[in-house]
This record gives sequence, structure tokens and C-alpha cells, in this order.
Amino acid sequence: MKGVVFPGNRKIEYLDVPDPTPGPLDVVIEMKASGMCGTDLQNYRRPLDQPVYMPSLIGRLPIAGHEPAGIVCAVGSAVPAQLARVGQRVMVHHYQGCNACAHCRTGWQQLCRNVKPMVRVYGNNDDGGHAPYLRVPANTVVALPDELSFEAGAAIACGTGTAYQALRRMHVSAADTIAIFGQRPVGLSATQFARAMNARVIAIDTNEQRLAQARRLGADLALAPSDDDVAQAILDLTGGQGVDKSLETSGAASARSAAIRAAKTWGTCCFVGEGGEVRINVSPELLRRQMTVMGSWTFSTTGQAECAAFVAAKGIDVGQLYTHRWALDQAVEAYRLFDQGVGGKGVFLL
Repeated sequence: MKGVVFPGNRKIEYLDVPDPTPGPLDVVIEMKASGMCGTDLQNYRRPLDQPVYMPSLIGRLPIAGHEPAGIVCAVGSAVPAQLARVGQRVMVHHYQGCNACAHCRTGWQQLCRNVKPMVRVYGNNDDGGHAPYLRVPANTVVALPDELSFEAGAAIACGTGTAYQALRRMHVSAADTIAIFGQRPVGLSATQFARAMNARVIAIDTNEQRLAQARRLGADLALAPSDDDVAQAILDLTGGQGVDKSLETSGAASARSAAIRAAKTWGTCCFVGEGGEVRINVSPELLRRQMTVMGSWTFSTTGQAECAAFVAAKGIDVGQLYTHRWALDQAVEAYRLFDQGVGGKGVFLL
């Protein structure tokens, strides 16, 4: 089979490798949908001379794609029936740790305490879903409800699941007004979910196309920061009180600062955007407003399953997140446009 790899410097190559076969505790998935995620661009843009940490691959790059969904087509000899079966529709929780520490045993393998320097991440340092088949440990598969499409499963497998986990950690409800900073796929998912939770949603982004999409997904208000103080604008919209909850998805320092300042006294602010820094004036911005500030990184296997169940129960059309659907042989153009910020979320359909 041929899989998409990132050699670096914004290049795409197709690597020809044997079709995978399962080890005793593995499954092989026939891929149906493999999402494109903003974190893919880190590897896509990587300098050619920057080494790639690959704990299990020798002499070749890993196949990309950490948002996989498909059908189990082969099961290892020692896989318990309750974990996976041939013909099952599944997503993949794209991390694998030691399987023994407290984090791994509760489905948080990305937080593994024993595997150093980093766990296996399918689509990053081990083979991912941008190929016809994917082999993963059976304990990484999460059932995809029959009501959901494979492309919905691919979204839930990373960005959409990340948004759901953050909202649940903040206990978002109908009593809340929430400001969501950044309306790329994670932020748009959060807008869609917060609206389904009956919260009042204020969407913030610098891109009018993304704001328009946020409106279509249920945002009550959409703000473009431009040169104005968006935190002050939100305070003005809320009678000077601020929002109950704020969620920062972009990773921009200015957005993080605004997310803190836009929240009310006793409010909650959550960061999910990767990388970067933020400066906080602790006394006036945190202590004297009794603020709760938290970070939320992806989700557990249980959280992924709960997100899928929520989407199915609420009848949420996660497919609205996608602006581009691609065949695998279009990866060069797909990542070129993605790198340029053209459109929203993309997915490869196989």
C-alpha cells in the first residue's frame, strides 16, 4: 500500500510499504476517513534536517494522519472479543503508553508516566491513517456509533473530541455565556457543542470566513478582534460583568490574555491551543477575581466514546466542520491549501 509521509520543508511523499498484519494484541483497520489536523502542519513544515523520533520504525518516516476512522478487517490472536471484532466500525485513540501506569489504565495513555521521552502517537512518530490500512493495538480502538459517519468519527478522534473534553471539564450548561477564542476546527467544534449544551456562544476570530461558519454552527454573536480590545468588547456586551466561561483554542498570546480578561469574577478560563506563552498580571486578573484557569489536552478513550455518544444523541452534524474532502492521491494539494489557511477542516475519504 502507499501512505502519505512528511519528509519536511512542506513536502509530501507517498511511501510504498507492505499491507500491515496484526500482532497478537493488534487490529488492522481498513481506513474510511482520515482527518487533517493543525498539528499535522508542524511535521509538514519541519526542516529537512530535523530528526524525527520514531520508537518503532527503523529507516523510514511514519505515515501521517492521527484522526483515523474505519472498519476492523483483521484481529490479533490474543485480542479479547470485547475489545474489537472484524467488521466493527471504529475510531482510534491515537496514543499508546506503557498500559500499566495509573494514567494508561484509565484511558489517558498520552499522559503515561513510564514511556520516555514520549509515547507512541499514531500519525506522528508511528504509522497513522493516511493510508488504506492502519495497524494499532486493540486497546486504542473506540467504537463508532452506527448513526455517525466515518468522517464524523475522524473529527471526534482529535479536534472535535478535544473541544468536547474542554467543555465538559468547564461544566458548560444552559446557565452559561461562553466566549470561544479561535474558530478553526477545535473552536468551531466547541461552538457547535456549546450551542447543543444550550449555552449562549460568543465566537471570536480574525477571519470572516470562519466567523461566518461559526454563525452557521450556532454562535449567537461573532466578533473580529481587529485592532479593538476584544475583551473590553465582551465586557460591554455583558453589561460589564464578563462571560461565565471562556475557551482559548488558537494558542495566540493575545487571545489567551483576552480570554482571561473577558471572563467574569468567579469565572472559568480554559486553554486548549498548543504552544506559546502568555503573561498574566496575577493579582488583578486572577486572585482578586477568584478566577479558575485550566489547561485541557485532548481526551481519554472514555472521553472519546462519550463525545461520540453525545454527537449521536443530539443529532449534531459534525460533517459541517469540513470544507474540503479529498482522495488520498490529492495530498499534495490538500496540505498546500491547508498550510495557507485556505478553508476550514479537510478529510481524506478512502
